[in-house]
Amino acid sequence: MAQNTTVQTAGHDEHHHESPVVFGFWVYLMTDCIIFGTLFAAFAVLHNQFNGGPTGHELFEFGGLGLETALLLVSSITYGFGMIAAHKSQVSKVILWLGLTFLLGLGFVGLELREFAHMIAEGAGPDRSAFLSAFFTLVSTHGLHVTCGLIWIVTLIVQLMGTTEIPERMMNKLTCLSLFWHFLDIVWICVFTYVYLASMI
Repeated sequence: MAQNTTVQTAGHDEHHHESPVVFGFWVYLMTDCIIFGTLFAAFAVLHNQFNGGPTGHELFEFGGLGLETALLLVSSITYGFGMIAAHKSQVSKVILWLGLTFLLGLGFVGLELREFAHMIAEGAGPDRSAFLSAFFTLVSTHGLHVTCGLIWIVTLIVQLMGTTEIPERMMNKLTCLSLFWHFLDIVWICVFTYVYLASMI
């Protein structure tokens, strides 16, 4: 009985030791909200400052944009399946779903880089107008976050390899990455709606 009580107490202490990690990550996401809110506000002020350069209606194409959006949204679904597998301690399935999430995210970043390269080749770089400066700053900041998420996914996959169970510490890491990845989806929906669609109308 004493031994069981000790084990339960240790597990209880571990739970309360790790839970601040997730709470702290929520605090970090709030600071990220401030960053993106500032960038959206800057874009709102500068979105009509073309300086004789191309407008969003002339630059943006819905086809490639739709594919980018689909890749990122589907990646959230695959990550969700990964979290379900994690709660069941199915390590191999977690690695599989994380791998699929990584590939989808990589496809998103690749399409975004191709879009940037095409715009710059057409003379629509960030130095062309205030509108384009605000656009590149906002969208590339989101893309940088996605890239950091991809590095994080690879790191967790490496840490999971060779293990047969998912301890509480790893679950906290997966939970934090889940919050981060879904947050980026929400930000992208705002970018898609406010930056791209509004500029194309």
